[in-house]
Amino acid sequence: MIDQLQQIYLKQEEPNHSCLLALRTIILEMDPDVSETIKYGMPCFCYKQKMFCYLWTDKKSSLPYVLFVEGKHLNHPLLESGDRTRMKTFTINPNEDIPIDSLSTLLNQALDLYRNGTLKTK
Repeated sequence: MIDQLQQIYLKQEEPNHSCLLALRTIILEMDPDVSETIKYGMPCFCYKQKMFCYLWTDKKSSLPYVLFVEGKHLNHPLLESGDRTRMKTFTINPNEDIPIDSLSTLLNQALDLYRNGTLKTK
């Protein structure tokens, strides 16, 4: 699994490669119960085995984004739902500083859905 994950990140060209690795670190450090796996060929982050977000790049713009699985429960001006009803994305410009305050707020809100029991982990 680790080799597969490393390959996913290594296939990305700069500046997306570094941006995705930074995002990965930020997400994994949010909570000790956050783990990483691969779902649908993308890095997927779980909280107590429940998927809560993914990392990937947009097909058209090539910009990295964090996809929040339960985005419908999150409200933030930088979140986009597109055609999705459940999930929302938070796009990152890899040529700029990561908006860490907004990202941390969203990650904590997403994790709190499980921590406070709004969404079940089992």
